[in-house]
Amino acid sequence: MEESILLTIKDMLGIEPGYKHFDQTLIVFINMALNVLNQLGVGPDETLEIIDENDIWSDLTDDDTNLAMCKQFIFLKVKLGFDPPLNSSLIQMYERQLNELAWRLNVEVDHE
Repeated sequence: MEESILLTIKDMLGIEPGYKHFDQTLIVFINMALNVLNQLGVGPDETLEIIDENDIWSDLTDDDTNLAMCKQFIFLKVKLGFDPPLNSSLIQMYERQLNELAWRLNVEVDHE
């Protein structure tokens, strides 16, 4: 089976795959991040919306360079919304990383 978007993000957040209590909340945050990526020009023409762990990364993109940045972008968006750090310096660092990833993804898409 190809890599699940939901399960990847859960793993990055330190949530066990079998623990389903937060799945619906995580799906909302993941879909928000996917919407932002679509507005940046990343992914299919229609915004990808996941519904469960069966939605996979290749539904978003097959480009390995973009995929690595997309995974990090989605993780940071979900982290800030779902489990934000208490340290304001860490929040600012995440936000700077998000801004850089958004810029790089936009540049990457413009070159295609």
